[in-house]
Amino acid sequence: MKRAWLASVTWPVVVEINRGICAPSRALHKATSDGYANTQQLWESSHRTEMSLPEAADLCRRCHRLAPFCNFNGNSFVAIIRQVVSGLQLPPDQLTAIRSVVGHIVAGTATPEEEEALRKTLETF
Repeated sequence: MKRAWLASVTWPVVVEINRGICAPSRALHKATSDGYANTQQLWESSHRTEMSLPEAADLCRRCHRLAPFCNFNGNSFVAIIRQVVSGLQLPPDQLTAIRSVVGHIVAGTATPEEEEALRKTLETF
């Protein structure tokens, strides 16, 4: 199922999510000189595109790896994809499993088996 999963998450929203995640620990919220501009360009050119949920998670993973912020890049992009998934109307156990797998995809720790299970689950609705 393809849709514009990330369309409502503009770049300023991404920045604010990172700011919010940094605040409780007083971590430095600042753009990196190496990754910020490239990540912003990738996000702005892609986030409104219709894609599958695994593709949306992969976009978040790619942005995480580009490290646009000094701290909590992974947490920021995992929060984004999990927020998107939370809107799905699914039984709680399925929703929990999907949120976990997409978080692992963004973090770069998903196994091929987890990714395949996600694809199969998504085919059922």
